[in-house]
Amino acid sequence: MSLPIPLPEPAHGGEAVPARRLRGGTAVLASLAVVAGTALLGVAAGLCWAAVAPRAWLVMTGPGAAAVINPETNAFIAADAAFCLVCLAGGVVSGLLAYRFAVRRHGPLAMAALVAGALAAAFVARWVGEQSGLATFRHLLATLPAGAHLRDSLTLGTAGALAFWPLAACLVAGGLEMLSGPGRHRAGRSKGGAAALLSGD
Repeated sequence: MSLPIPLPEPAHGGEAVPARRLRGGTAVLASLAVVAGTALLGVAAGLCWAAVAPRAWLVMTGPGAAAVINPETNAFIAADAAFCLVCLAGGVVSGLLAYRFAVRRHGPLAMAALVAGALAAAFVARWVGEQSGLATFRHLLATLPAGAHLRDSLTLGTAGALAFWPLAACLVAGGLEMLSGPGRHRAGRSKGGAAALLSGD
């Protein structure tokens, strides 16, 4: 008399759901970290812009009023150029970091987070830079006598400069993904083929 041999129960498709949910939650958390971290870089970028950007000289013309001493000064253009350079540097740094820690693992979601964070960082850098020293400027403007000289406050003249940060970040992260993506995909296919041969499928 032969005893029946118990067969293993077939795997249920629902068992893979917790793993997928875990991967999805990790991708969301990584993307949120990319947005927050990139936006925080905007604070440092704004302080850097305020430190290096030139400011035009003003002369007090009356109580609370001042005029540019040299109307042909290039300080305003140079300040905008400095902001563009700071944003380019910030975009390169954030693109490298985001690719290293998020984009290459979580793909499009992390890339979208990088774009959002980079745009936020550009606005943060603009606000921080323009607010830096603004209170002192307003105090001097209200108290200095006519004929006194003072430096102008920092203001970004062109809104188009805000695009430099997300553009640089996308070019860096996207370029790295394009360079390393094919190699990773080929390696994945090779591992899959080797596993199939070993299992006899």
